[in-house]
Amino acid sequence: MQSSLHHFHIPVMGLGFTIDSPIRVAPFGISSVISIVDDVLIERIRKYYSQKFNIPYSEIKLKSPDSRAKRVTEYLNLVQLIIQLKMEEIKGQPFFVLNDKAKYFQMLPEESPLKVSYEKLLLMKNNLESLHMSEKLTSMMRPGSIDVNIMSKVDKQNYDENGEKLGDEYSDAKAVLRGFAKSNLNSSLVLSAGFNRNLCSYIAQFGDFYRDNKGELKKKITIKVSDFRSALIQGKFLASKGLEVSEFRIESGLNCGGHAFASQGYLLPSLLNEFKEKKEQLTIQLKPLIINFYNSIGRTYPEAAIEMKPLITVQGGIGTNGEARRLTEDFGCDSTGWGTPFLLVPEATCVDRDTMALLINAKKEDQILSNVSPLGVPFNNLKSTTSELWTKDRAQTSKPGSTCPKGFLKLSSQLTGEPLCMASNLYQIRKQEDLLLSNKSEEQKKIERESFSEKVCLCVHLANGALSALNIIKGGGTVPKAVCPGPNIAYFNREYSLSEMVDHIYGRGKSLVSSERPHMFSQEVELYVTYFEKLLTTMEMNDAGKSYLKIFLENLENGIDFILSIAEKKPFEGENLETVVSFVLNQRERLHTISRKVLPTKSSLIAS
Repeated sequence: MQSSLHHFHIPVMGLGFTIDSPIRVAPFGISSVISIVDDVLIERIRKYYSQKFNIPYSEIKLKSPDSRAKRVTEYLNLVQLIIQLKMEEIKGQPFFVLNDKAKYFQMLPEESPLKVSYEKLLLMKNNLESLHMSEKLTSMMRPGSIDVNIMSKVDKQNYDENGEKLGDEYSDAKAVLRGFAKSNLNSSLVLSAGFNRNLCSYIAQFGDFYRDNKGELKKKITIKVSDFRSALIQGKFLASKGLEVSEFRIESGLNCGGHAFASQGYLLPSLLNEFKEKKEQLTIQLKPLIINFYNSIGRTYPEAAIEMKPLITVQGGIGTNGEARRLTEDFGCDSTGWGTPFLLVPEATCVDRDTMALLINAKKEDQILSNVSPLGVPFNNLKSTTSELWTKDRAQTSKPGSTCPKGFLKLSSQLTGEPLCMASNLYQIRKQEDLLLSNKSEEQKKIERESFSEKVCLCVHLANGALSALNIIKGGGTVPKAVCPGPNIAYFNREYSLSEMVDHIYGRGKSLVSSERPHMFSQEVELYVTYFEKLLTTMEMNDAGKSYLKIFLENLENGIDFILSIAEKKPFEGENLETVVSFVLNQRERLHTISRKVLPTKSSLIAS
C-alpha cells in the first residue's frame, strides 16, 4: 500500500459526518475515515449514491443472512468504484487550465515530488517535452485512502428472530470488520475506544491483513491509543498472531471531538515525548513476534518488509500549521489528523445546513464535555442542537427516551438482565420506577433523574445530519440531530472551501484563525484542569479515590512543567507559543485553587 500524498488525514467524525468523505476528498489525494458501525445508515447512503451515479442497486434487507457485513462490503466497494470514476474524470482533464486537475496538484504540500514536477510543467512550453511530462504526472495521480473506523467495545451480541444467540462472529463489531475484510479496499482499519481482545483475534481470520510475498499489506491496522503502554500491549497481542500495527494514532484525551477518553492527567506533549523516546521499542519488541509467527506457519516473512516501522500520527485540537509542525518536527510524528475544522468544509464532510449554522456561530461556552452518551463516556457536544431539545422534551412525557430503533448501544444489563441502551424508553422508564421505590432523598432522586434522562439516542441523532444533508430525510430543523465537534470549533467561524482549509493546514496564505487563539497545548491544560475540578466533586474520597487523584495531579503538574519548557523554544511560523507561559501559569494557579477547595493545601492531596 502506497504512502499518503498528504501530511494530514481527516479522522472519523460521528456516524455520518465522514460517511461519504472519501467520495468527496479521495479524488484529490486526501485520506479520510468512515465509521462503519451503523449498517442501517450505510445502506441508505449506498442507495443514494448508487442512484446518483447510475450504478445498479439491490437492497440488502436487515433480516437477510449476514446483512450487516454484506451492507458494509457493498458500500465500501461502491465508494471505491465512485472514486475510481471521479479519478478517471479528473485525470482526463487538461493541464494549464483551472480545473479539478489543477486543484489536485495545487493542494499538494510544497515539498511533494509530484508538486515540484507539476510546477516545472507549468514553466514548460507546450511541446513534446511537456506532453511527456503531462502523461507522466497523470499516471502518478492516485486517490486518498478509504479508511474505516470501528469502536472496539461497541460489540453487542446479536440474536435471531427466535431469540436464539447467533454465533460470536455475528456480534456488531466482528460483523462490520468482516464487511471491511471482504471488501476490495486497499486501506486501513482504525480501531478505537479500547482494547477488544476477541475482536483483535478475529482479524487473524482474514488473509488481507497479512503480508503477501512482495511484502505488501492489502489491509492495514491502525490503533488509536492514549498512551505508550497501551500501544505496546495491543501491539504485542496482535504481533503474537502475526498481525502488524501499521500506525499508532495518538489522540488528545479531551481536546478532541466525540467521545473523550481522558487520560489520568497525562497531557498530549508528555505522551508524544514518551512515544518519541520509546518508539523504537514498537519495532524491536514487535517485529520478532511477527516473524516468529510467520515461521510457525511455514512462511518466510518478506525481506522487503523487514525494515518497515509503524507510523506515529497525532490528532486532537490542532489549529495552525505552526502547531502541526511542532508535532511533526519537534516530536517526530509522521502526520497529523484534522477533524473539527473540516466540519465547516462542505466539500469534505456531510453536514446539514442547520447544524452548519450552529457550528459557524459556536462560541467557547457552547461546546461542552457532556454526559449524554449511553456509553457512559464523556462526550464532546454542542449546545442547543435539535437532539438536545428533542431529548429534553421527551423527558417531560410519559415516554422518555428513544424507541431504540437501531440498538447498537444496548450494552447495560444492570436493570433487567438483558442489554438495554441507557437512552432508550425501556431503560428510562425502568430507571424511574426504581428511583421512585428507593429510599434516596428527593435531592438525590432529582440529580439521578437528570443524569439518566439527558442520555441521547446517538445511533439515530448522529446519523440524521447526513441523511438530512443529502435530502434522504425531510424535516429540516425538526429532525433531532446531534453534532460532536472538539473545542477547536470556537476558533473557526465560517464555511471554507477545501482548498482554503488545505492551504491553512500547510501554512499557505492568511491563517483562518485569529492570532489570539490559544495554543493547542494551552487549551488542553485548561480542559484537564476543568476535568480535574469535576473529578473532585464526583469521585469518592476513599483511599482508591485519593490515590487516583494524587496520580492525576502529579501527571498534570509534570505535563504543565514540560509545556512551559516547550514555550521557551523558538515558535514555528503561525504558532502562538508566546502566550503559552501566561496562559498555562494562570491555569496552574486555578488548579491549585481548585485543589484547596476540597483539601487544605495542594500538597495534602499528594501526601494522602
